[in-house]
Amino acid sequence: MRTELQTTKASLRRDSLPMRLYQKAKRFGTWDPYSFDLTRDRADWAALTDLQRDALLQLTSLFQAGEESVTLDLLPLIQVIAAEGRLEEELFLTSFLWEEGKHTEFFRRVLDEVCGDPPDLDRYHRASYRRLFYEELPTAMNALRDDPSPAAQAHAVVTYTMIVEGVLAETGYYSYFETLEQNDLLPGLREGVAKLKQDESRHIAYGVYLLARLLAADPELWPAVEARMHELLPVALGVVEESLSAYDEPPFGLAPEVFVEYAMGQFGKRFARLERARTQSLAEVEAEAEADDAA
Repeated sequence: MRTELQTTKASLRRDSLPMRLYQKAKRFGTWDPYSFDLTRDRADWAALTDLQRDALLQLTSLFQAGEESVTLDLLPLIQVIAAEGRLEEELFLTSFLWEEGKHTEFFRRVLDEVCGDPPDLDRYHRASYRRLFYEELPTAMNALRDDPSPAAQAHAVVTYTMIVEGVLAETGYYSYFETLEQNDLLPGLREGVAKLKQDESRHIAYGVYLLARLLAADPELWPAVEARMHELLPVALGVVEESLSAYDEPPFGLAPEVFVEYAMGQFGKRFARLERARTQSLAEVEAEAEADDAA
């Protein structure tokens, strides 16, 4: 039974990273998936070649299914954080879940209104994609229902943040936006993706903070965290490789190596951040996270 509440004990830690991210979510995350004008997007879509349409349809459908998956799988983490009484983190996670739901809605709208509601999109779900989104992610997240331990949290958040969001989603949004921007295509979709990129940057910042907090409290978690990252990184890169293997040449003239290099650079920075956390105090973890957020 709950014995005390913050209204009678203490105030919210407004300077903590989760609360700073929550404030940003309120300022920048309150956009409507139906606010973007897709009129020119439909005209641009009709003017694309069959190969270009297939490439964009594949990317859009993988995002829509991926956003649906992470929306469905996030709730167990919220419940664990709430049960630990981490109110600031729970507040941010409510915005996190809401935003993932909007991302799902946005891509469904694009598929319906721009791409013409194409059938059989699961043909794009190849082996690596299915392993991550049909097996690894739901298994790791739902395991928290029975095992809320720090080790289980770290296992789940590595899967969700470091791999699904930090490698696939962030790199995918980068390649998506750059492809459309450099070719001056689909302005409504571009505008929406720019909003999604902002949201995802907050989600990743929180996930890295959570992992760093767990490692600072128990450095013995590091071998399992490191092993999980090395296990799933090739699978994530396999999603990229399998998606591109259908095309002899990049449909929009952008070299795939650029995006793989971007993914590895972002992953490497976060890996180093977590390595440092093993030797830091909780105060040092929070100070570094807040400095990164303010930069």
